[in-house]
Formats: sequence, C-alpha cells, structure tokens
Amino acid sequence: MNTNFLFVAAENDGIPRCKAGGMGDVVRDVPRQIAANKDHVRVITPSYSRLHKDGGNKITDVNFVFRGVPHNAEIYEVPGKKEIPGVKHYVLHHHDIKAGDIAHIYFNDPDQPFFTDANVFSLFCTGVAAAIRENVFGKIDIIHLHDWHTSMLLFLREFNEKFKVLKDIKFVYSIHNLAIQGIRPFSNNFSSVDAFFPDIEYDHKILQDSRYQDCINLMAVGIRLSDAVHTVSPSYKEDIQKPSDPPHFIGGEGLEEDLKKAENENRLFGILNGANYANIEIVEKGILLRQCVRRLFRWLQEEKKDYKAHYLAHTGEKITRWQERNPDFICSSVARLTEQKFFFFKENPALLDGLMEKLASVNGIYILLGTGAPEYEMIFRDASYKYKNFIFINAQSDSIIDMLYQDSNLYLMPSLFEPCGISQMLAMRNGQPCLVHHTGGLKDTVVHAKTGFSFDGKTTHEKTEDFIKVFSEAVDLFFSNKKEWKKICMNARKQRFTWEKSVNKYYEELYGIQID
Repeated sequence: MNTNFLFVAAENDGIPRCKAGGMGDVVRDVPRQIAANKDHVRVITPSYSRLHKDGGNKITDVNFVFRGVPHNAEIYEVPGKKEIPGVKHYVLHHHDIKAGDIAHIYFNDPDQPFFTDANVFSLFCTGVAAAIRENVFGKIDIIHLHDWHTSMLLFLREFNEKFKVLKDIKFVYSIHNLAIQGIRPFSNNFSSVDAFFPDIEYDHKILQDSRYQDCINLMAVGIRLSDAVHTVSPSYKEDIQKPSDPPHFIGGEGLEEDLKKAENENRLFGILNGANYANIEIVEKGILLRQCVRRLFRWLQEEKKDYKAHYLAHTGEKITRWQERNPDFICSSVARLTEQKFFFFKENPALLDGLMEKLASVNGIYILLGTGAPEYEMIFRDASYKYKNFIFINAQSDSIIDMLYQDSNLYLMPSLFEPCGISQMLAMRNGQPCLVHHTGGLKDTVVHAKTGFSFDGKTTHEKTEDFIKVFSEAVDLFFSNKKEWKKICMNARKQRFTWEKSVNKYYEELYGIQID
C-alpha cells in the first residue's frame, strides 16, 4: 500500500527560483527518492507572490482565520524542474506573502529579528492547515516539516480545535539550521503569537524560549511537539545535545535540553544527507583558469556588477599571470561567505598568511569562490590584493564551481560548525581529497589520512594551529608520496553518500515504515 507524504518548507529546489541554501536541495532530492520507492509526495512552499506565475495551475481557494479575521489564499500546482511520477509541487499564494530580500524568499529585519518572516510563515502555515483540512492534497499519512518556518503547524495541531484533523497525521520535523530559531514575542507586537491567533488559548510553557520567557521559540516548538525530530548527520545529532561554548564549540544553541529530552524519548534521529552520483557533468580538464577569465569578462559587462568592476579586473589580470606559468598545486573552496564557513580566517589573520606561505613555496594557489556577508567579502578582497597566489572570485558561476570540484587538488572546508555539508561530498565524488574541520557532518564523511584530512583542537587557537600544520602535511604528501596521495583520492572517490541509503533510514527511523 502506498504511503502519502506532504513536505512543507520555505524552499524547494525541485521547482525553479525557490532555493536559498541546502534545505532547498534536501526538499528537492528526498521526495524524488521516496517516489522511487513507489510512494507519493506533495511538496508545498509559499509562492512569495511570484512562483505561481511560473506556469502554475490554480487548484483551489482556501479560507481560514488569521489575525482574527477571514483570509483567502490560492493553491497552485506548479511544474517541477523534472517531471517525476509520484511527486507534485504546490505553492500557496496570498497577497501578504511577498518576495524577501534574501534569495527572494527571506526578509532581513535587523531591528526586530524574524519580524516579517514570522508574519509570512505563520500565515503560510495557517493556509496549509486549512488546505489539509479541506483535503486539497488527498489522503496524507505523514507531514514532513523543515526548520522553524513550518513549526506553527504543530502549534495549530496542539491548540486550535478547528485543525484537529492534524492530530491523526504523523509529523516529522527536520532541523537544517539550529542557530536560526524564529524567536518572537507572545504579545504586544504586530508580529507576535497573540496578534496572529487572538482567539486561541495556548500553554506558554510548551512554546517559550528558555532565555526569553516572554517569547515563543519556533525551532523549540518543532522539537517539542513533533513525533520525530531529524538532524542531518549522526555526529551533529550528538553535538547539539551539548551546550555551546562559542566560538570554540557550537552545540545546542540553547536548545540542548529539549534535544536531550527528544533523545530520551527516542524521538531524535541523526541521518546523513545524500549526494547525487548520477549524470555528473564532466568538465574539460586543464581549462579552469581560462574559464575563470571568460566568466570575469562576462561579469564585467553586467551593469549590476559595476561596483565590483575594478576588483574583477584585478582578479582577471592575476589569473592571466597564472595562465602563463601554470600552478603546480591548486586548492579551492566554494561557499557562502559567512561566520559559519570562514570564522577562523576572520578571527586569526595569520591563518591565511600560513596557508599562502606554504602554497608560495610549492608554486601553488588557493581559489575561493563565493559571495555573502560584506565583512567577509572585504576580508577576502583585501587578501587578494595582498597575496599573488590567492584568487578570490567574488561572484557565482556553476561552470567554475563544477571545474573547482573536478580540477583542484585539495578542497578546503574549515566550517566552524557543519550540520552535514554537501561540498565535501561533491569534491570527494570527483576523487578530490578535502581538508575539513573535525565537526558535525564533516566527521561523518571525511576520515583523516584515509579519505581526506581533518584538523581539530580544544580552542579556536589550537584549531587554527592544527589547520596550518595539517594543510602543510597534506601539501607535502602531494609532492613527496604520489602513491599515497592517489590512494587517498581513490578512497575519496569510492565513498557513496547516496540518497537511497539515507531515505531508507528515513523510512525505518523517522517514518516508522518497513521497506519491502
């Protein structure tokens, strides 16, 4: 008998223009694997006042009460990037849910964190609850929620009699980014629980943040009220049950007691995300630098890159010099420029000095591609002017990213914390060893001196020192022991972190379904 799933999320890369980060990949890939098991998945996200226009077919209207007054929203079925039997994609359109300033999805509210997003996703969740009640998606056996944006559905299941139909459905909750928790006041604010649901009586204690007692913590709501809680790697599951000691250790971020309780109740599971191993685009070898120059010329012609024109021209000139005398060693990174990914470089400027000095001694270069927080963009732009062998491509390009995963010698991923990570899997898939911080999902995917390299330490100072030491040893190994290096490359290539394996664990552990 088929099982029917509903995935509810803020992002879904199964449809165009609906992704900001790794959550979008998971919401794209897991339904495809579920469909391969002959079960059915519906995926719904907000339309953000734009996605329903991408060939959407209006299915129905849904009516519900929000902020104490009647509201109407429209449900559209939209085409997926791939037509996959068993997977259907929907968006909910409401005139108050607009495109944000982050990936046209999320809003950045520095004065009142989560102010607009809490409005948006509380409204979205109420509309989805109404659609479930009206049987818009047909029979549903399991609802899979993703991050704090969707946990208001659990609030409605628990406290709103009008949605008691939700009590008959199993709810699974996935944590993608524990640090972003959706904390808002209970009352006295336009973006508060009492403003959203003035007629609902609820228990503050079940919902409240442990630090700010007058606030709801929507990440905590997901952990406390779901039937199963999922984190995206086994090691990250262990990490988040311990208190954080920033910056030396990032753990439960104030939610460790809730997570330990879920573990004691056998509701907490750590299952590694997967990677795709089919239809990998093979790129031409040896043209990485040429392709970088081509893209730089293209970017220079884009008006929106005008403010970076001088910097892009500087980068192009630097690359052409390296084309004249090819480097003997290339290491690379591809990432959003954030605290999580590059904290060690910001905290200790001597770290980049150490890496560049080692590379200079072997005619090596470090290519970093990414955009993100202005302070990190500034750090790396300044470094590009300082070091001849540091190439910082401050833009996005799929073709260069594919080449970096296939044409570099060593991939660097020094994340401060990492729930799972996908970049290391993509590099390893191409036989490229990675040097990673020994934390979270990086622990579960990279084995030191076997499939790659890792650094660690008790404090950030110890970790930085170990990073430089392990980096130097890895570079030396490349030049002094080709046989051992090739063996590590081969071991990396052999690793298989497949979605088939991961989703089988979802079935057994999260969903409680036996696979035939």
